[in-house]
Amino acid sequence: MRAVVYDRYGPPDVLRIENLPKPSPTGRQVLVQVVATSVNLSDWETLRGSPLYSRIGGLRSPARRTLGSDIAGRVDAVGPAVTRFQPGDEVYGDNLLLKGGFAEYAVAPESVLARKPVALTFAEASTIPQAGVIALQGTAGSGAGQRVLINGAGGGSGAFAIQLAKRLGAEVTGVDNAGKLEFMRSVGADTVIDYRTEDFTRSGPYDLILDLVAHRSVFAYRRALAPGGRYRCVGGSVSALLRVLTIGSLAGRLTRRRLGVLAVKEGPTHFAPVADLCVAGDLRIHIDRTFTLEEVPQALAHVGEGRALGKIVVKVN
Repeated sequence: MRAVVYDRYGPPDVLRIENLPKPSPTGRQVLVQVVATSVNLSDWETLRGSPLYSRIGGLRSPARRTLGSDIAGRVDAVGPAVTRFQPGDEVYGDNLLLKGGFAEYAVAPESVLARKPVALTFAEASTIPQAGVIALQGTAGSGAGQRVLINGAGGGSGAFAIQLAKRLGAEVTGVDNAGKLEFMRSVGADTVIDYRTEDFTRSGPYDLILDLVAHRSVFAYRRALAPGGRYRCVGGSVSALLRVLTIGSLAGRLTRRRLGVLAVKEGPTHFAPVADLCVAGDLRIHIDRTFTLEEVPQALAHVGEGRALGKIVVKVN
């Protein structure tokens, strides 16, 4: 089978296509013939090995040679202990532990997969498991009359988050680069901010800040929160995350504000509700561009360099 592989952390040019043996599932594993894999910022981070937490399991060299966790495809074979799927089933899921989505076949634990909704294409289904869950859990608790700010709102999770917060009745401010302002408006943001020209932490105050690219001071985030407000970050630099977990937690408590890291819960139980909203037409899937397996380096760069409007998808088979 063809697979995009890499043996050292670095820029997209460390990637190459190799012909590898087709893997065989064991135990409760499922072999998926991959049709589509969406690109997440976590793929870009694990390619480059930065932030440092992206090297978990492989400090000096990648633990997995093939990236790509959000997969959608058809079951090709199942391990002897699998009970929920059989060959031919159409499935999707976040294969975060084993990855391997940028290849013609990927092995995934049965527990991370769900049956693909008939109403969704493989490309559409592949956009949901990671980005949709982050958006759903990150905006939970917002409601009518509240002011919500989403930093990094022009990407995959951000586009879902804008819609979910609006659906709950919130007034939404989207923050990203200038090239994404019109896109954020089209998705539903009431106000948009170019972070390169305006300090969003001096606007507000906000009842909820969902930060998808945490890099700022915890005191700046606290300043932007209303009393009783909440700040949740997903990803960002190691130093920023540590500051939120330590200084931010204490400083927030002293000022009736809550600052913390969003502990994302994974799996079909958590991403299926997002898919249901998409099928019902209550949530729109925004696919900016699709790439081929040979174009995986360009697809990763498109996301990592902040150019993606919504989701990027790699079509494999």
